[in-house]
Amino acid sequence: MARSRHPNKEIEAAVQHAEACGWIVEMSKGHSWARLLCPLHTPDGCILFVWSTPRDNENHANSLLRSIDRCRHCHEEGDDEKV
Repeated sequence: MARSRHPNKEIEAAVQHAEACGWIVEMSKGHSWARLLCPLHTPDGCILFVWSTPRDNENHANSLLRSIDRCRHCHEEGDDEKV
């Protein structure tokens, strides 16, 4: 089943970037629109919350992108192959 699109285009682009990097989008029914789970599928993995109506859409999207790109679990998988 396909997930619903975020109503804001900047935040939707950040969510699509997360999916392209291997993150999982888990839809929520609470205050957040969804949760982003990093590729490390353990309790030590990173979790980001995507808000449905943030105060500043562009800042929230940029914050998501920074956190996705800085996730140390995404880069560890590729580092093992270079050794």
